[in-house]
Amino acid sequence: MSEKSWIFQIGPLYFDGTVLMMTILTCAIVFGLIYWASRNMKLRPKGKQNVLEYAVEFVAGVIKDNLPANELTNFHLLGFVLFAFLLIANNIGLVTHIVVAQDTSLWKSPTADPIVTMTLAGLVLILGHYLGVQRFGFKGYLVNTFARPLPFLVPIKILEEFTNLLTLSLRLYGNIFAGEVLLSLLAKLGVSHGLLNMPIAILGSVLWIGFSIFISCIQAYIFVTLTMVYTSHKVVLEED
Repeated sequence: MSEKSWIFQIGPLYFDGTVLMMTILTCAIVFGLIYWASRNMKLRPKGKQNVLEYAVEFVAGVIKDNLPANELTNFHLLGFVLFAFLLIANNIGLVTHIVVAQDTSLWKSPTADPIVTMTLAGLVLILGHYLGVQRFGFKGYLVNTFARPLPFLVPIKILEEFTNLLTLSLRLYGNIFAGEVLLSLLAKLGVSHGLLNMPIAILGSVLWIGFSIFISCIQAYIFVTLTMVYTSHKVVLEED
């Protein structure tokens, strides 16, 4: 039997309690780590301040590679918060595994749920459209986003918006979900056939956790990079 999330109901609405708890926990961890690392900052950084500044500069580099240099101040905070959230959200499910009665999971990465990744992808794409309208006006936004460089590309560019949503969200979901499923299978292998399989399961889990952390970090980087690429298509003036 496959594991399922803890679902609760308020009135006519049903909520995924596991995803809600893990999302709130992720936000709390991100806030706590940044708050801790940014206390008592010095001109000569070391330790935790060095790590924080490296992360900030890393995200700044991602933005500079995909947007004009003068846009850095406009998108740096968005990119950094998005990267920090995804970095924790992608890896938090690797920490432990909690399953209660009736195979109900109480601990998993929020990004191992397709609704979360599609919502996150939808929000950043909608933000790009909003910023495009704000910058060029509605008519200018339509022309810049869909009618340039050639007007006959309008149907393709409209279709591209839907494919961007699917690829951005499902790439992230697929990688995180697959990693956690394999870890669950390795854990079941270790307890299902006695002590004989325990060393194999432990070794396999350690190796896969290391690989999953690497993949999770890469996926956070890819998500932020593509967010900036898609946003640049809306806020940077396309040449005819």
